[in-house]
Amino acid sequence: MSVLSDATIHDLVQRRRIRIEPWDPDLVQPASVDLRLGDSFRVFHNHRAPAIDLREPPGNLTEEVVVPREESFVIHPGEFCLGRTLEWVELPDDIVARIEGKSSLGRLGLIVHATAGFCDPGWKGTLTLELNNLTRVPIKLYPGLQIAQLSFMVLDRSAQRPYGSPDLGSHYQGQRAATESRYEGARSLPDAPRMG
Repeated sequence: MSVLSDATIHDLVQRRRIRIEPWDPDLVQPASVDLRLGDSFRVFHNHRAPAIDLREPPGNLTEEVVVPREESFVIHPGEFCLGRTLEWVELPDDIVARIEGKSSLGRLGLIVHATAGFCDPGWKGTLTLELNNLTRVPIKLYPGLQIAQLSFMVLDRSAQRPYGSPDLGSHYQGQRAATESRYEGARSLPDAPRMG
């Protein structure tokens, strides 16, 4: 799997094999595309659950906050929240993408994603960002801020079941706002065999 160059990214977007909207060709870097911060955030209400039990994840842990473009969203020291990209991204069934935080923001103590860095082939939607302030001072975020970069790789062949296939249960396909966890992993596990 090789990472796509700027020329290839331009070509695939022009041919509508990769869709990024709104599209700004000035945001293309040598091997990635810069993505901007959207206006939708999800903040956690820690008082609603004593703990997050991954066998029975609680619902209603977050609340959406929509920030007007000219206003800021403040992420306080040690705080974790969800955001989203301004851009809607669609991938064909033979291309995957990786989202990474911008190095300049990381050097200021802002982490843009903890684990959600991979976009499957067939993905359609905005990308949810896992934002974390590692500093001891608040950080102001603004809708439209260049927040992350997306790089692309071609698979050796098209995925047989791209993201969004009916039998996959793709929880986040078509998301437009910052989307809270829809984790169900532990619920579907069979009972462990008994030893002895």
